[in-house]
Amino acid sequence: MKNKWKIVFFLLLGINIVFVAVLFFLINLPSDNKETEMARVDNGEDVKFVIDTNKEDLNKVINHYLKKEGLTGPVDYKVLLRDEVELYGTMPVFGRDLELKLTFEPEALKNGNLVLKQKSISIGQLQLPVSYVLNIVRDSYHLPDWVTIVPNDEMVYVALQKLKLKSDIKVKVNKFDLKEDDIQFTLVVPTK
Repeated sequence: MKNKWKIVFFLLLGINIVFVAVLFFLINLPSDNKETEMARVDNGEDVKFVIDTNKEDLNKVINHYLKKEGLTGPVDYKVLLRDEVELYGTMPVFGRDLELKLTFEPEALKNGNLVLKQKSISIGQLQLPVSYVLNIVRDSYHLPDWVTIVPNDEMVYVALQKLKLKSDIKVKVNKFDLKEDDIQFTLVVPTK
């Protein structure tokens, strides 16, 4: 009877030792797909987020940005998106503020930037040549460096690629159809 208990004891001891050895061995093995998963996560490619928005929300963002960044300068202006891009402002002339309204037809470019083609201009009730008014606007208003007024071509070029955002995030315009209220941007977030 004593030998049977010895055999059972050593058998259980052997099973425990094998179990601990196998457990220790498995714990020390690397996970199978760690390198594959890390290679997929750290591939260095930029991450793209597509944002669909509307005129109402974009109006709030644009005018908040203009106010926050102090881009209006000595002459106040406001941008309003309706069926076209409208810029309203005042211009001091001979001690009196004249109301200014410029309307533009937006066009999204394949490179992600935006062109605003001049549609109409009015200063009070006075009609002036478009290139003359755009020259005045360019010289009177403090615009960000990524907005270029081209008076001779009667357009404004919005180089969103030059827009400085935190963490080097870039903005590209995909669609800018104001009549259908279909506005789409891509945010490109670098992961390098």
